[in-house]
Amino acid sequence: MSDPSEHIVIVGAGAAGLMAARELARAGRKVTILEARQRCGGRIHPLPASQFGYAADGGAEFVHGEAPVTRALLREAGLSLQEIEGEQWSFDGTKLTREARDDTHEAELQAKLADLKDDLTVADFLRRHFAGDDYAPLRHSIERMVEGYDAADPERASTLALRAEWMDGGHAPQARIEGGYGAMIEAMAADCRGHGVTIRLGSVVSAIAEEGGAVIVRCAGGDVHACDRVILTVPLPLLREIALPAGARAKLAAVVDIGFGNVIKILLRFARPWWRERKEDLADMTFLLSDEAIPVWWTRYPDQHPVLTGWFGGPRTAELESLDARALIDAGLGSLAAIFGLPRDHIARELVASAATNWAHDPFARGAYSWATPRTRAAQAILARGDGLVLFSGEALYRGRDMGTVEAALATGLETALTILRGH
Repeated sequence: MSDPSEHIVIVGAGAAGLMAARELARAGRKVTILEARQRCGGRIHPLPASQFGYAADGGAEFVHGEAPVTRALLREAGLSLQEIEGEQWSFDGTKLTREARDDTHEAELQAKLADLKDDLTVADFLRRHFAGDDYAPLRHSIERMVEGYDAADPERASTLALRAEWMDGGHAPQARIEGGYGAMIEAMAADCRGHGVTIRLGSVVSAIAEEGGAVIVRCAGGDVHACDRVILTVPLPLLREIALPAGARAKLAAVVDIGFGNVIKILLRFARPWWRERKEDLADMTFLLSDEAIPVWWTRYPDQHPVLTGWFGGPRTAELESLDARALIDAGLGSLAAIFGLPRDHIARELVASAATNWAHDPFARGAYSWATPRTRAAQAILARGDGLVLFSGEALYRGRDMGTVEAALATGLETALTILRGH
């Protein structure tokens, strides 16, 4: 077993950091969390209920699939889930139609996936098995899902890692937390503090060094923290910005084999749900897909809040790299105008509140979440090794099918804490 008197510093107060801190503190360890932001949550970013009429999420929003760690945590905190309902719609450039659940080539796709033994990128998989013109709609649908849903690059993304997602037709259950992910973060932070965890906000870690069997953590403002062990839970792009001991630094070479994608998220609150008035069939619309500049939208259905959320994920978000929040909101309004055949000014007049985040511009994230390449599993094994005084944790190290989710962050935070408590 590990030493009960040891002091552990955790870098990052996101889902992984809070989960690790909670478990370690409950086991009697002294824990300090150093968080660069002035809030907990990381890429979980709650927005004011006064702004959107409910506890909106500027970052992570959905609970994907079974998510056992998340659901257990929510039950413990007394928080409930609302399952996603409604219909998915598409705009093909001329008209709105309900999204077809079954593709003409679905059975063939499932067979090729089932037969796949050796991993290859999604782009190579499509070129090898679905290259003809007849398959163009299937290729477009898969590429749109890989880029939009997974924020991944089809030229690098692992087919085997995404196979389970495809084999269930991409229809795994999804839900939202009543009160948003922010309510979960608040409960976790309160639990941590209740067990003696010190959470220091505005602490940007710049260097970690091993000196005489101890660890020294230095922050940009000059603060220094001595401890016995460090857990790094920051997003992958930030790892190279922290000076690390030689052993930990050597592991970072593996990071290039783990994908990390970007997302642009736009929330628009309107005075009324004008899209339902435009077309009565849209009363139960949940998701809306198109090829416009902001290609994915969703409603709050079955809630009736007049809010549309825009989403643009994957490498093509670089096309909007130069746009600030105001320009992103304008791009969102332009996309909706094209989809619904309305003047942009007509939609803009209905706008009550708005928010937009390009997560690549966030200095403490530099993107949204991770995804797997064919070499990711080997890279994760290197980074997740519990040897040394500096440990890595976070959603990028999750080896299950829900990589890149809050569930992944929570699960790896828990796993890292257990590794320490077991004395590894």
